[in-house]
Amino acid sequence: MKVAVLMGSASDRAKMTPALEVLAEFGIEADEHVISAHRSPELVASFAAGAREAGYGAVICGAGMAAHLAGAVAARTTLPVIGVPLSGGTLAGLDALYSTVQMPRGVPVATVAIDGAANAGVLAVEILAVHDPLVAERLAAYRARISTGAPMREPYSAQDPS
Repeated sequence: MKVAVLMGSASDRAKMTPALEVLAEFGIEADEHVISAHRSPELVASFAAGAREAGYGAVICGAGMAAHLAGAVAARTTLPVIGVPLSGGTLAGLDALYSTVQMPRGVPVATVAIDGAANAGVLAVEILAVHDPLVAERLAAYRARISTGAPMREPYSAQDPS
């Protein structure tokens, strides 16, 4: 399975890169898309509605200010959606945090810290590890490594048996 990493604007790329780096570390395919819930709502709806059929196992959405992207995606898919509220604007990301966590009953968005894209990547890995023993094994090794303060390792290659 793969993970979609969506961001509301190309200017969000630097803040969302840690999610892509974490997914690469685990050898998980990730597709990056710049897609706005406000500027292109039909495109967001179409992407979300077809995400499962496109082979995604989770969707990470990063957006600042009104931060409607994760909610708009969650409304159109039954896949796990992870929201990354991004800092910026006059409220330094607090508005994005509130927008991301305040979802109506039945349409959840798992939410990480403001600018917490790396943890969004780890959460996506944990979700995929539920049904993928190889990812679960890599996750256990990662947790053991970080418990010692060791740095992240290079991404897994297709030839890497571990």
